[in-house]
Amino acid sequence: MNLKLIMALVADEKTAAVMDAARQAGATGATIITSVRGEGLKPEKTFFGLDLSAQRDVLMFLVAEPRAREILETIAAAGQFDEEPGAGVAFQIEIEDAVGLTTQAPTIMDEIEEEI
Repeated sequence: MNLKLIMALVADEKTAAVMDAARQAGATGATIITSVRGEGLKPEKTFFGLDLSAQRDVLMFLVAEPRAREILETIAAAGQFDEEPGAGVAFQIEIEDAVGLTTQAPTIMDEIEEEI
């Protein structure tokens, strides 16, 4: 089973654009974890102990390996990760095995079977 997990850590105002771009590139869905906090090169400012940093979301896409790079590049462009500081970052991780995909995402299984 050749799967990749694409994780995108994005500013919350870019979540919808990144999701739309991923779907257009072939992702069949995602798990979204909202309201996470991260810290970049320079620590965020605080005001009387309150954190003023923007909220971020974590988007996780489980995709067939042949589509992974295209989806990764598409979401990077949609989120403007290389143009805007702090816009987001995305990476992919190889998945050794997974269960529960036959009923959840038939298109993923179809692509995996085509490789065999």
